[in-house]
Amino acid sequence: MALLVQKFGGTSVTDTDRMRAVADHVARTRRQGHEVVVVVSAMGKTTDDLIRLANDVSRVQPGREMDMLLTAGERVSTALLCLALAELNVGAASFTGSQAGIITDTTHTRAMILEVKGDRLREALAEGRVPVVAGFQGVSSRRDVTTLGRGGSDTTAVALAATLGAEACEIYTDVSGVFSADPRIVPGAHRLPQLSYEEMLEIAASGGRVLALRSVEFARNHHVPLHVRSSFTWEPGTWVKEENRSMEQAIVSAVTHDTSEAKVTVTGVLDRPGIAARLFRALADRTVNVDMIVQNTSLHGTTDISFTVPKDDLAVSLEVTRELAPQIGASDVTGDSDVGRVSLVGAGMKTHPGVTATMFETLSGEGINIEMISTSSIRISCVVRTDAVEPAVQALHEAFKLA
Repeated sequence: MALLVQKFGGTSVTDTDRMRAVADHVARTRRQGHEVVVVVSAMGKTTDDLIRLANDVSRVQPGREMDMLLTAGERVSTALLCLALAELNVGAASFTGSQAGIITDTTHTRAMILEVKGDRLREALAEGRVPVVAGFQGVSSRRDVTTLGRGGSDTTAVALAATLGAEACEIYTDVSGVFSADPRIVPGAHRLPQLSYEEMLEIAASGGRVLALRSVEFARNHHVPLHVRSSFTWEPGTWVKEENRSMEQAIVSAVTHDTSEAKVTVTGVLDRPGIAARLFRALADRTVNVDMIVQNTSLHGTTDISFTVPKDDLAVSLEVTRELAPQIGASDVTGDSDVGRVSLVGAGMKTHPGVTATMFETLSGEGINIEMISTSSIRISCVVRTDAVEPAVQALHEAFKLA
């Protein structure tokens, strides 16, 4: 009998009909002889509604109180799912993140998991019950409620799977797996049956929003197989696991895109040791997550540095950089939110030359200018204008014959 962790996102439990459908699926999994631990998100747009309420009552939002507010949505979901399971004569018990033993650091709204105890979950399993755990949350070492940030329920599920030794962690969502491109942009995109952890990490980091990046990192580090599936059709989806080196890899697996980033350019920076370190340490101290970085060749002792950040962090990035400008000799600091990123991801790129050339030729043929370039062994990313993102994705998907 295998132990499975099944995570259901907000769209999977958006109303009472969907909640009953999830309960039916959990009950069916039990009848197949498996033990099940369930992780649920808040119903539908509950978290967004709670944030809206907070904005309506106050412009001052202490992280501790926001965490206390936002964790309410998952508590509702866990209790309702347990009631739906009771209707099917399946014993279940709801647990908050703290009751499940998820211990985090003291950072509010984006806490990191330090430890998962899971003793109460093991007890519930031993008693033949289904533990239903609130995703996205934990308790800090100071005994305050914390939240794990966007995609936190995925991270909760993978952390529990690793701690409990689950055979797999099933992530149920509103799509039937990971696709070769966004089907809303490329109708011919197809579902990928299997990806390596490294490919999924690059897809998640470069705009594929099916899985949260932190959850994939956790799965890779703890060797937890992931199965991304649809909660609407229940059909097999995409497996994410160790790379199968006995099989020939596709050169390119997917084309991803991301329009949630902005670009900051710092011109006339002094070209000497320690300058870049001072700049990016200041940004890190304000919890700004810098992604792509490009530094131009030095000219007359100065250089230009461009980097991308989440659009939500553009204002604070400009504030920090402009405050630091006199210390690093910068002559100007500009921000640009009208950019997007297009990426190719594929493990086969490591052994196949010409991928970069084909990508650049394809974009050139579409009249698309490349503003920044970043690469890894299995990814190539280009920053382009926002209005060029969709044509770029479509052209690249066709050029690499992914349909």
